[in-house]
Amino acid sequence: MFAENFYTDEAGIPQVRGARILLIDDEPRLSESVRQLFALKGYVGQLCTSGSEAIAVLKQERFDLVLLDLMLPDMTGHEVLDQIIAMGIATPVIVVSGDSTIDAAITALRKGVYNFIRKPYEPEELLKTAENAIYKHRLEQANRVIQGKLEHSRNIYKYLVDSSPDLIYTLDEEGLFNFVNQRFEDVLGFTNDELIGKHYTTIVHEEDIERAKYIFNERRMDNRSRQNVEFRMKCKNDIVREGYKSFDSSFVTIVLKARGLYGKPELADSFQGSYGVARDISDRKKTEEAINYQACHDPLTDLPNRLLFKDRLGLAINQSERHGEQFAVMFVDLDRFKWVNDTLGHMQVDELLQLVAARLKNCLRKGDTLARMGGDEFTLLLPDVKSKEDAVSTANKILKSLVGSFQLGQREVFISASIGVSLYPEHGDNSDMLIKAADIAMYHVKWEGKNGYMFYNQEMNAVFHRKLSMESDLRRALDGSQFILHYQPQIDLNSQSIIGMEVLIRWIHPDLGLVSPLEFIPLAEETGLITKITDWVFPEACRQFSLWHKMGFDKLRMSVNFSPQDIEREDFVAKIDQGLREHGLSNDVLDVEITESTLMRDLENSISKLRDLRAAGTTVAVDDFGTGYSSLGYLKSFPINTIKIDKSFIHDIHGSAADDAPLVSAIVAIAKGFKLNVIAEGVETAEHLSVLAALGCTIMQGFLFSRPLNAQQATEALQNQHKLFQLAELPLKS
Repeated sequence: MFAENFYTDEAGIPQVRGARILLIDDEPRLSESVRQLFALKGYVGQLCTSGSEAIAVLKQERFDLVLLDLMLPDMTGHEVLDQIIAMGIATPVIVVSGDSTIDAAITALRKGVYNFIRKPYEPEELLKTAENAIYKHRLEQANRVIQGKLEHSRNIYKYLVDSSPDLIYTLDEEGLFNFVNQRFEDVLGFTNDELIGKHYTTIVHEEDIERAKYIFNERRMDNRSRQNVEFRMKCKNDIVREGYKSFDSSFVTIVLKARGLYGKPELADSFQGSYGVARDISDRKKTEEAINYQACHDPLTDLPNRLLFKDRLGLAINQSERHGEQFAVMFVDLDRFKWVNDTLGHMQVDELLQLVAARLKNCLRKGDTLARMGGDEFTLLLPDVKSKEDAVSTANKILKSLVGSFQLGQREVFISASIGVSLYPEHGDNSDMLIKAADIAMYHVKWEGKNGYMFYNQEMNAVFHRKLSMESDLRRALDGSQFILHYQPQIDLNSQSIIGMEVLIRWIHPDLGLVSPLEFIPLAEETGLITKITDWVFPEACRQFSLWHKMGFDKLRMSVNFSPQDIEREDFVAKIDQGLREHGLSNDVLDVEITESTLMRDLENSISKLRDLRAAGTTVAVDDFGTGYSSLGYLKSFPINTIKIDKSFIHDIHGSAADDAPLVSAIVAIAKGFKLNVIAEGVETAEHLSVLAALGCTIMQGFLFSRPLNAQQATEALQNQHKLFQLAELPLKS
């Protein structure tokens, strides 16, 4: 009947063979006979003849059964039972006693003994009762083990489910929640009690119920069951869960997969509901939205960027085609922005663009789109333009909005804009054509003097394409075959001699003839070709001055203009040293001419390189002094030798007295105060010469003495310097 296994058989049934039995009786012969009886059945018996001995053994060892006589020499069996209960020993007890009174049996049974057997007894009765007690005890032990394992599994399952980052639930066949994990409260704010027994629509966003009902009512169990259905769940009154998450809206976005629940999966009519696992993807959605927003917006001004503008422009074209409406596109480019960019630091330039964007926003109508295309370029889409006057009104608002100064720290900056306007469908039937037309019109405003607006017309194309063609031709001219250098003498009144020549470039275009530097130098700077032009100009100038020095004019100085892009080159100083050295010229022959804006474009870089030049003997001159940066602090901190008074100040001289030229007088005084040399440019009249000489400015250049000359003409001027002074009607010194 019983297997050898101590605990359970293969079916999980507890076994009693090998059980340990404690026999407590003061009659040794009777106890021994009982022990032998149990031994025949495979039990192990241990004898105790007193209550105290039995209690001591029970404290040290565990038994499967206790056979207890009530009559013991040192205490009663009832007292032993009290001690067993007090020690919390769960071993079953069978009372075997000669006391046959009913009270003895009732008292024993009340103390929890398994059974009461009166002496004398039948051996089979005793064995059967013992077997049943042991079996029941071991069955209870096995149940406790199973219950413990189940409880442990249940706790692990509950911990895993409640600790899951996902929302886990089960629904009954009516769609009512009968289980939700802790994540529901963490994410949505609803407690378990608030959801159990409630329909799933309680927490589904009203606009998403139609989409959600199919997955919440899922009946399939296989791979065909719905997965990754995305919809919104409502939060409880925008609750804020401290330490977990602050809800910034009334819902979260989840993605859900669900399956059907069946009592017997093979029976379709045993459907019991469904279960699902949902993941909160709100953060991911917000991240995606942020990425999409950033991809379509300018990070500096928070305006739509080129991509979004073209998308909205495409929509406007589609809508206008359907309704026969007209709309306008504006291209806005800030005037003098290059000077601002060269003069101010990056942070202040960024601040200026943000302030400009804010003012432009205030000029918009409802439904208009303002975008930043990059740099200082903005575009506007004006839908439903009834006439050109609507666009004119907006353009005037923009120009007016930019009239006031922009406060950047301690500095006031003034800026204007050039605006080109194109109309749909008159000037194009796609976004690229409309933007290009507005861009071309904007460039015409620039060429006409800036700070205004123009509507596109077909004639503008020719001029625009001429510019494009000029850029292409300029690239082909970089081999130097179309460039020629001219030289304008710099005169010292005291010695009445030519002390230097300013190097000036001219472009002899094969078709257009002589192209003014005012036209192609800005184009070269805009396209980045200026550094390649300098790479031709400087060595060619060094070659010519080397020839003049060999002819005996070894004191003649060479003034060369360098652009901001030239100075920004890492090899700027090395290029100068190399050009001078290759033609046998020393560094003290060269005057490096730079503008004020070039100085301020990259302070640290400019100072470092100019100091290297100064250390080698090269002098530095600030060209067009007084027209750019408003502070004079750099005259002290920068390595500058000379300032050149801009010709615009010279042309303001209309009398023959120093009082007629207050600005020039101030500049000369500043130069003397800083112990700098002064050269006056654009000297064209005797009055100019007279006033400058009276102020102590004795080095000058201009048409009064000579226009820029080619190399041969400049050589002749050097050989016949007295003629320059005769033309200027200056008496020759003896």
